[in-house]
Amino acid sequence: MRPQRLTGWLFAGPALAVMTVFFFIPVLGGLALSLTDFDPYALADWHNLRFVGLGNYLVLLERPAFWSALGNTLYFVVAGVPLTMGLALAAALLLNHRLARWQGAFRTALFAPVVTTVVAAAVVWRYLFNTRAGMINVALQAVGLQPVDWLGNPRWAMPTLILFAAWKNFGYDMVLFLAGLQAIDPFLYEAARLDGASAPRRFWHITLPMLAPTTLIVGLLTVAGYFQLFAEPYVITEGGPLQSTVSVLYLMYDDGFKWWHLGMASAIAFLLFALIYAVSFMLLRLARKRGAA
Repeated sequence: MRPQRLTGWLFAGPALAVMTVFFFIPVLGGLALSLTDFDPYALADWHNLRFVGLGNYLVLLERPAFWSALGNTLYFVVAGVPLTMGLALAAALLLNHRLARWQGAFRTALFAPVVTTVVAAAVVWRYLFNTRAGMINVALQAVGLQPVDWLGNPRWAMPTLILFAAWKNFGYDMVLFLAGLQAIDPFLYEAARLDGASAPRRFWHITLPMLAPTTLIVGLLTVAGYFQLFAEPYVITEGGPLQSTVSVLYLMYDDGFKWWHLGMASAIAFLLFALIYAVSFMLLRLARKRGAA
């Protein structure tokens, strides 16, 4: 082996060792677990462990609870991702405007929810949207409107979680969009302004095309994160009402740590991984066709 290659492997060795121990081995172990009927009986005696092959996956695909959880997750992703990215882009445009003042203070304030503990923020939101004493319903009653059962009505429970997730996460996307906006050459806007282009046309023909790579990265990160919906329904709604906020990850938690069907839970995890991979792959293909990547 050449000295240069040996030096490279020596430098990369510790990182590869950590990734092997804490990533590759657990992933392979989880994949093997998904092919068995691992449960507490197998934990007590390995002779009770049976290899079922793709049995867990086939049972899962015939399970109504899985399809219901998948539908809830897709609803959360389809509604939450555009809302979060839209809020993030709007905030980034405002902060990047040449007339904006105290940009550092506003950037810090808008980014603060991102670094706030999810559980703590979720508990606060649970009290805010309380049907009887929540400040949201108190404000509605103050202007003559009827209170809404935000967390007890299947119609409103998921939109409430989407609003919480958008508020909690848009600050991270905002920082990425702001970095992308600051990388755009200001002479492009000046040239377009001299040619008589209006502000909407400058946004449509300069800002959005130049932000395409940033938008792709933000979209991939947000989609992958929103497919892993768990903390919000776990703390705020506990999967209710009527299972309307049970996500795929929440279902995996129930199977794995409530009922101890760890083989089934592992199968759910790998199906979720396959779904996230497929959606990310389609987004990348679409971006390549449009020249964004």
